Amino acid sequence: MTTPDADGLLAEQLLRLTRRVHRIQKRHLEQHALGITPAQSRLLRTLAHFGEPPRMADLAESLEVVPRAVTTLVDGLEANGKVRRAPDPANRRVIRIELTDDGRKALGELRHARRAAAEEILAPLTGEQRETLGGLLDTLVGTVPAQGRGR
Repeated sequence: MTTPDADGLLAEQLLRLTRRVHRIQKRHLEQHALGITPAQSRLLRTLAHFGEPPRMADLAESLEVVPRAVTTLVDGLEANGKVRRAPDPANRRVIRIELTDDGRKALGELRHARRAAAEEILAPLTGEQRETLGGLLDTLVGTVPAQGRGR
């Protein structure tokens, strides 16, 4: 059984790792000169997983943020030509968020930047350690392990 101090140390290590991951991903995004922040990158990736263009509220729920945060992200991405707001054909009062062709192209570049960042972050770990870490993280975030994770 762990002590409260040990649990506090683990929590602090996770926070430090999160900050490190954020810094490394940000650096890789900047190297690709996409002009996209890590938060905007996350929104684009989330947007790509929807079958039909989502509403802002759908994005906020998926991202687990307040709707105002999504509005700010969409404003920036729309200004850069990565997304566009479009009226819902069934209800013109509802606004949907769509990826543009430039947004789809950016997603490909983002995948490359994220892969490079992940390689850098995980470099000290063996394949077995990566599998173990993946299982532990799945447990902590409450997800079902992915088959053939390829860590």
